[in-house]
Amino acid sequence: MKTRIVILSLSAIMLFTACEPEADLYRNFHLKEGEHFASPRLVESLQSSRLAFYAKFDESCRYIFEETSFQDCKNKLLGFSDCNNMHHENSARFTWQWFNNQMEIYAYCYVNGERIEKFIGVVELEKENRYEIELTPDAYLFKLNDQESVSITRSATCTKGMYYMLWPYFGGTLPAPHDMHLSIKIIY
Repeated sequence: MKTRIVILSLSAIMLFTACEPEADLYRNFHLKEGEHFASPRLVESLQSSRLAFYAKFDESCRYIFEETSFQDCKNKLLGFSDCNNMHHENSARFTWQWFNNQMEIYAYCYVNGERIEKFIGVVELEKENRYEIELTPDAYLFKLNDQESVSITRSATCTKGMYYMLWPYFGGTLPAPHDMHLSIKIIY
């Protein structure tokens, strides 16, 4: 009798837990027309030497500026400050731009106040892609999906400290020309 109760109990537990939908861990960001900052605006710190996440751009992330000289301006995706500094002094993050009719992804850093950008690759809209920044003593290593890492030299004067997260932000010079949506799921 006890065995039958145990088996029925375990069966019930398996039945109810197996049918529960998987949690959606994506954060959906909205860039409003005429704005730079995405909502929601978040304040968080990074407690790791690695930031890995999935991101997905939807069709709304296509844009064309009337003034074509601004088309190659970088829009910020996700990253972190470094060296106990503000992000325009030392930081690492992924950026994106709609350029040449494709979504281009870049490594984007400030090292001792100097901005450094390196092309990483192209991603498709509506598809999930994996991004990773690894912090080493000498460099920031950027990886997109299974591609080879792109390296940017880290400041030699860095000291370990608190890193604050840098969330989605459109442009630098021009704000979002229309409403845009993107999703991010942090892995670690």
